[in-house]
Amino acid sequence: MIPYKTKTLANGLKVIVHEDPSTPLATMNILYKVGARDESPDKTGFAHLFEHLMFGGSANIPDYDEPLQMAGGDNNAWTNNDVTNYYLTLPADNIETGFWLESDRMLNLAFSKKSLEVQRNVVIEEFKQRYLNQPYGDVWLHLRPLAYKVHPYQWATIGKEISHVENATIEDVKDFFNRFYCPDNASLVVAGNVKADKIFSLAEEWFGGIQRSVVKRSPYPVEPPQTEKRELTVERDIPFDSIYRAYHTCSRLDKEFYAVDLLTDIMNRGRSSRLFHALVKEKNLFSEINTYTTSDFDKGLLVIEGKLIKGVKMKDAEAAIDEELARLCNGEINDEEVEKVINKVESTMEFSEMDLADRALNLAIADYMGDINLANTEIELYQAVKAKDIQEQARQIFRESNCSVLYYLSKTQSN
Repeated sequence: MIPYKTKTLANGLKVIVHEDPSTPLATMNILYKVGARDESPDKTGFAHLFEHLMFGGSANIPDYDEPLQMAGGDNNAWTNNDVTNYYLTLPADNIETGFWLESDRMLNLAFSKKSLEVQRNVVIEEFKQRYLNQPYGDVWLHLRPLAYKVHPYQWATIGKEISHVENATIEDVKDFFNRFYCPDNASLVVAGNVKADKIFSLAEEWFGGIQRSVVKRSPYPVEPPQTEKRELTVERDIPFDSIYRAYHTCSRLDKEFYAVDLLTDIMNRGRSSRLFHALVKEKNLFSEINTYTTSDFDKGLLVIEGKLIKGVKMKDAEAAIDEELARLCNGEINDEEVEKVINKVESTMEFSEMDLADRALNLAIADYMGDINLANTEIELYQAVKAKDIQEQARQIFRESNCSVLYYLSKTQSN
């Protein structure tokens, strides 16, 4: 259980406080409701670029890291398709330093050509190192546009291509900042050895004067139902052939999500799970196989990915996957399997409450999902799932016409 108190400022900033007197620390988490899906198709990678630019200095604080380190703190950030999240941890007595730093860059980020050039080069290098020059690194650069034809989930968080970030201008990044990095598009969570009344007062003092955004968001285009199987084959200098199957499924916000999430766990969570036991352990077709949902806030994907044992033919590996999927759809999912994966989810969620920063993030995500109390009650939604619910989702998802397949082949094996 994560106790919390909330207050919304006049400018729309949601402030959430979790008091924990057992620690000398405090965590500040600011979640901005902007991700890769908010970018223009011809200007992608901007949300991720801003993850870096936000540390490049603001109007009154030229160096973000130095004062935070002097206050005994550290920080980090991450971006995905839906949100950008910034967080810092420091001694609770120094929490006002966090308010000073975060409010100043929300109010007036420093847009200098030098800062843009430095962070642009960092992002370009990351694109090359993590996505282009690393084995299997460009998988999602192919899989997303294969699965999505209309929705902006069709590009990865890093962007469609390097040129979009290379050609970004000061005007481009200013426009993106003014649209999304504003109090009414963010939630602020403070967790730790703090008092709610004091935090609400600090929030009003440091953030209350920042203006709301005047820009209205456009609705995201809706991805039409997929009506036929899609396939793409690429060859790379990799050691093992791999297969990636993407199936359209529900949103993280849909009630069906909990059955879908448990379905992926039954398929592939632990050494006794169905796909691992059948395809890795018994038939020795794959060296590893994984199944997961993308957990997106719009309609997402259920992904099956596996690396084939050298010498195994792709058609044999695919046939074995199909056989297991047919068993899920047409066979029996027993109550013991369901109870087992629910227990694992419950353990994971309890473990996530041990860390102060994780608790703050859980509250921020739950708030974005529309009900902050989900941070405490979401496990009940998993516990309510029955075997028949999981099988119903399996039958709905695992249709050939709903599948996009990336065959990622080794050049050495295909020669």
